[in-house]
Amino acid sequence: QGSKLEVPLWLANGLHDSKRRIIAVELPKMYKEAWRTVFSADTNVVDLHKMGPYYYGLGSQLLNFDNPKNPEIAHTGLQATSVLPVSNSASLLQTFVSHFRRIVDSSQNTYNEDTSVLVARLDELERTLFRAGQKGLNDFQCWEKGQASQITASSLVQNYGKRKFADTDG
Repeated sequence: QGSKLEVPLWLANGLHDSKRRIIAVELPKMYKEAWRTVFSADTNVVDLHKMGPYYYGLGSQLLNFDNPKNPEIAHTGLQATSVLPVSNSASLLQTFVSHFRRIVDSSQNTYNEDTSVLVARLDELERTLFRAGQKGLNDFQCWEKGQASQITASSLVQNYGKRKFADTDG
């Protein structure tokens, strides 16, 4: 009792029981108040990948544990409907929202450019978002140049039209 151990998240999740209190989970430093204050100053300066490649994923998993700071970690200070006490410090949601526009803008405005420096600082979720934006831009460029395949209606749309027409015959 009273010992501190580092265990994998899956094991902590398995041992965590709010009724029996087998373990208590301590927040990693990047989710504590000091770091949330840094994020609230300017989240774009922080290298999320260096802090943990799955910053948002781990943070959302930590919300499953009983911690009085969970509302501050999860929610934005701008929620008027929330009855939970929320500080003005940056949260997972605020951090993602502040990064979202920059990521989407960058993915749309870096056609045929080296993006390795930009992508190196992103969390895995942000990298996926960036790649999706780049793919959309590349697909659009191909379509604009006439290099895309012919656009056809989906089989679901075609079947829906047939069903609707069959229903009116009845």
